[in-house]
Amino acid sequence: MPHAIDTLINARWIVPVEPENRVLEHHALAILDGRILALMPREEAAARYLPELALDLDRHVLMPGLINAHTHASMTLLRGLADDLPLMTWLQQHIWPVETRWAGADFVRDGALLAMAEMLRGGTTCFNDMYMFPDVVAAVARACGIRACVGLIAFDFPTAYARTMDEYLAKGLQLHDALRSDPLIHTAFAPHAPYTVSEPALARIGQLAEELKIPIHIHVHETAAEVARFEAEHGCRPLARLEQVGLLTPRLVAVHMTQLEADEIERLAHAGAHVVHCPESNLKLASGFCPTARLDAAGVNVAIGTDGAASNNDLDLFGELRTAALLGKGVAGDATVLPAARVLRMATLNGARALGLDAETGSLEPGKSADVIAVDLEQPETEPIYHPISQLVYATGRHQVTDVWVAGRRLLAERRLTTLDCAELIQRARDWRDKITAEHPL
Repeated sequence: MPHAIDTLINARWIVPVEPENRVLEHHALAILDGRILALMPREEAAARYLPELALDLDRHVLMPGLINAHTHASMTLLRGLADDLPLMTWLQQHIWPVETRWAGADFVRDGALLAMAEMLRGGTTCFNDMYMFPDVVAAVARACGIRACVGLIAFDFPTAYARTMDEYLAKGLQLHDALRSDPLIHTAFAPHAPYTVSEPALARIGQLAEELKIPIHIHVHETAAEVARFEAEHGCRPLARLEQVGLLTPRLVAVHMTQLEADEIERLAHAGAHVVHCPESNLKLASGFCPTARLDAAGVNVAIGTDGAASNNDLDLFGELRTAALLGKGVAGDATVLPAARVLRMATLNGARALGLDAETGSLEPGKSADVIAVDLEQPETEPIYHPISQLVYATGRHQVTDVWVAGRRLLAERRLTTLDCAELIQRARDWRDKITAEHPL
């Protein structure tokens, strides 16, 4: 007798990501109570299960939801504000002054919601955020239904969110405690960078992260100028400072890493630390090139992020997949490195592993959360189809994502968001544009 389940999705292809480079043809994915129950040939699934909802996606590939391993979600409201500038000019003369004036709880809420709409429409089911008011981001992410790792932000200087390091950490610990049992919202410490957080504060954060068993999400070695300035002021490179204070561990999620020497790659691998590659933001700001092929060959877990929409200028992980693959080959001078299946893993299971969520998400395996996306490959842009994984990485656009589930909940249904009002979010974004440009003419 068939077993009752919530959802049965029949697909032309399923790419589970684990094992790597595997493609299942004419298979079905069964979902019960928000989790993946089974993957099996569709005829067998039809005989075994009685679903409340059955979908036939004969043009589609099913795959794990993408994981954006580095975002500043609320900075969507600053998209296009200050383009074509180097990093420190962009930050110090444009972004930070605007944030000082406007980045309160309402700004964070509206910007984060706009980002979540964009990410879900592009197949992202989980994002790792670093910004002020992480409590606000957590609340709207929970209401939206997307999975998130919110950063317990820390700076040495005051912001609208907190005035002192003690206040940053106290608020962060309070939020971590409040989210301890939340199934969708997780936490990581998020000291901004070695040049904005002092050595004693970094050491304290490292100790707290070990006690709470959560990641440490931080910008490291983003530009050559930043590394040189830090070395001149402190007598060591930023990664060495993190190592000195005890942060070079499997909890470290080091973002950007465009300036790496051979011995630093070895130390990252030995420590089990993670690197988040943000190729398009690094290209736009001319920050340098993360040596992803060398990191991957050394055994370092490399994930992919977009950075914020103010420096990218989108949150399109399918775009980042293609850029990461092509840039990695170009930097290495070797067309064989970073094959499509490995890059797809970077944007899914590797991201989950960096956040400590690989037992929960990042691949389509029985028992894991049903964080699933459906991508329509039978479009002019992706035909003919010889190798579905190659098409996903090298040819697919985010507009081909038709359906998205997080923990079995359908958040995008035939390109329609089910928990967010796009028209309302667009109007709020325009209202913020008008406020900001009234005081900061472009």
